[in-house]
Amino acid sequence: MLNFFFLNRFFLNRRYFLYCIFLLLSACAILPKPPSQQSSPLSAIHQQHLAKLSTIKGFSLKGRLGVVTQKQGFSGGLDWQHNLAEDNINVFSPVGGKVANIHKDATGVTLIKQDGQSIRAQNAESLTETTLGFRLPLAGLSDWTLGKPTASNIEASTWDENGRLLALKQDGWDISYENYIEVNGQFLPKKIVLKSTPLNLKLLIEAWDSVITN
Repeated sequence: MLNFFFLNRFFLNRRYFLYCIFLLLSACAILPKPPSQQSSPLSAIHQQHLAKLSTIKGFSLKGRLGVVTQKQGFSGGLDWQHNLAEDNINVFSPVGGKVANIHKDATGVTLIKQDGQSIRAQNAESLTETTLGFRLPLAGLSDWTLGKPTASNIEASTWDENGRLLALKQDGWDISYENYIEVNGQFLPKKIVLKSTPLNLKLLIEAWDSVITN
């Protein structure tokens, strides 16, 4: 009889112990998630950085461009002048010879090849694909090069403690920023990697020749 009493007490205590464990696990399950790293103060710093970038209305830079597609690769130099009205880009081979000149304005895009042949289209993406073998995303590249999103929908973004973009997912591109450089009081990207399904593009900016602000 005494053994039965202790045995019964044992099972009661065991059930009570399991019940406590169940309550503890349930409480853990409904605990609120920790706050995201992109906290409100950091978001405010990011918005301040973007507001400062919005004062830039044009730039001139020199750099290196690396492109890898499913069929081929390209590596060479880049000389780019951009303002609100137009873009003028010279693309060079690895040894310095001019491969193409791309000029974009409100009426369309013109590409002049090394042999002097001129080809015109409505957008740079289709034009560069048919002539150079890769789609240069010129519509968004001027904003991304400055380290800011375009006006279209942002799928995801992260930034550092100074409000500068570290990663951006937008318009079918995964964009990462590896370092920044100070230019006339502005922190601008030094190295940018853009990835899409058919294309990887790397832009290394060797010199920001000028930055035009309002």
